[in-house]
Amino acid sequence: MCGICGIRTDAPSPEGVLERMVAALAHRGPDSAGFFAAPGYRAGMRRLSINDLTGGDQPLYNADRSVALLYNGEIYNYHELRRELEARGVRLRTRSDGEVICHLYDIHGEELFERLDGMFACALWSEAEKKLILARDLPGEKPLYYAQLSDTELAFASEIKSLVRYPGVDRSLNLQALWDYPTFLWIPDPDTAFMGVKSLPRGHLLVADAAGIRIRPYANRFAPEVRGNGADEAELIAAVRRTVTGAVRSRLLSDVPVGSFLSGGLDSSIVASVAARELDRLDTFTIGFEDLADPYHGRADESAQAAAFAETLGTRHHTIRVTAQDFHKNLVEFCTCGDQPFAVSSGLGILSVAEAARDAGIKVLLTGDGADEAFGGYSWYFHLAALAGRTPRRLGNGGEVSFQNFGMPLEERLDYLAGYDPPRRAWAWHYYAGESEKALLFDRRRFSGVADSTRHFAAWNPGGDWTPGDYISQDRDFYFPFEMLTKADRMTMGRSVEGRVPFAAPAVQALAGTLRFRDMVRNGDLKWVLRRAFEDVLPRDIVARPKHGFNVPIDHWLQNEWSHLVDEAFAPSSALSRHELIAPDAGTQARRLLANPQRLSGHSVFSYICLNLWLEVSESWR
Repeated sequence: MCGICGIRTDAPSPEGVLERMVAALAHRGPDSAGFFAAPGYRAGMRRLSINDLTGGDQPLYNADRSVALLYNGEIYNYHELRRELEARGVRLRTRSDGEVICHLYDIHGEELFERLDGMFACALWSEAEKKLILARDLPGEKPLYYAQLSDTELAFASEIKSLVRYPGVDRSLNLQALWDYPTFLWIPDPDTAFMGVKSLPRGHLLVADAAGIRIRPYANRFAPEVRGNGADEAELIAAVRRTVTGAVRSRLLSDVPVGSFLSGGLDSSIVASVAARELDRLDTFTIGFEDLADPYHGRADESAQAAAFAETLGTRHHTIRVTAQDFHKNLVEFCTCGDQPFAVSSGLGILSVAEAARDAGIKVLLTGDGADEAFGGYSWYFHLAALAGRTPRRLGNGGEVSFQNFGMPLEERLDYLAGYDPPRRAWAWHYYAGESEKALLFDRRRFSGVADSTRHFAAWNPGGDWTPGDYISQDRDFYFPFEMLTKADRMTMGRSVEGRVPFAAPAVQALAGTLRFRDMVRNGDLKWVLRRAFEDVLPRDIVARPKHGFNVPIDHWLQNEWSHLVDEAFAPSSALSRHELIAPDAGTQARRLLANPQRLSGHSVFSYICLNLWLEVSESWR
């Protein structure tokens, strides 16, 4: 695990610039640094030592050292790939999982990445071809950003805060990306907050050589063991058990102690139970804080249930107690770790857990993220099939209704959603600021040319009708990588801890893509097939427990303990105001949104608070 950065250019780089780019990634790799230089290419990395602690420093090379690799991540099928290489007579110099990539390039060329089960961001240099290949994993766990400097030249880095230290990268704000941000609480790939910076899409290669720069997807070779739409129920349940268990086991690859998030819910309990059976020692971690009532999920604190299950598993359990004040103290660090505007408040909890894990000597943390998108776990999935036959309601004042309208009876909300087209309905199920709300807060003239944020949903299924299963599939392709995997990576790496997500495994995702809606939502159960797959190894109360999630009571805090943050973000002296991004009456409008008993607008307003802090933090990235 590490952070990588580099420059492919024939022009001389300013003195010390690569070193400054590498230094900006120190939190991703506090254990060592490495550098590589060849005519036309310079790169560097910071390493967090997880596997082959003494021999795994980078760069890594092929046999004749004509291929050099700097890489961030883990290759979980490393042992299988190593055996294949050794059977061909290849001799590996290290026990580092990344070294197989160099030798696989000699055999398979660019197609090697199709063979990797892992999370990675790679920079592979072929000296013979004078070619740079950047590659990003299929699920999108590891970030990789680039800035094109000319037709054949570019700079790249694992984080934007490293990349923008290279002179000439366009740091002007991307107003369309900023417009999208309060809707999602993050910026969808490939855009970023800066005009000159792009994210390499997940499952894609960027190839840069004398012919130019080109980007293309690569294939997912990890076919499902069985197909949900073709197997009988017993066969499917068994396949889910084997596939998920295999994903967890493979993600225990480590020469250092491993820990796991444990919330007390189904997903993290599955991961922790499999890991506990495989490891001699497992540390588990959960958050405990003010047990406020959440109007969406109920009570906020599940630490007692998590501690009880940890005792059953025999893990070394850690409960991290936090308050609104603790999270407040971490807000600037939260916005720094986000790397670009990011306002998913549950990330504050992950940041606290990662800090506790690091202090306990744990460098690797497993998470249960992704089970909801893979197997159908969000509460609104119950209602996906409930819109057929409803008489649609329509708002006459240009306002918008979504599932955030908790002051409105459920049946009335569903009537409004029945009147939406599929892209707007996809927004309404579980996203945040609508177009009309953003128009109240952003400066109308500055953002006059932006496009509606629901275009992201329209592009996923242009002009088509959506089945209930389509909404879940879209969450797998959009919400899961851009919110859940981003949150897991940025917040754990911000504390020099590696987060691993077994439910992101290509085999799990491939199997999930074949499931029918009835395999996921049935008889009042969400994640029906996942519950059946593990019901004999988990306590009955965990199997039956409804989806809860880690919920930060943002709406309550912004009207109480954190109310001053609203004043600061929308003040005339704020960074939002200095950049002329907000309307003159934005503060008044934000207060009005928070006070509306019909709708939860806390996260929409919180996104502007985080944007304000991010603007201040990013000014120091020079």
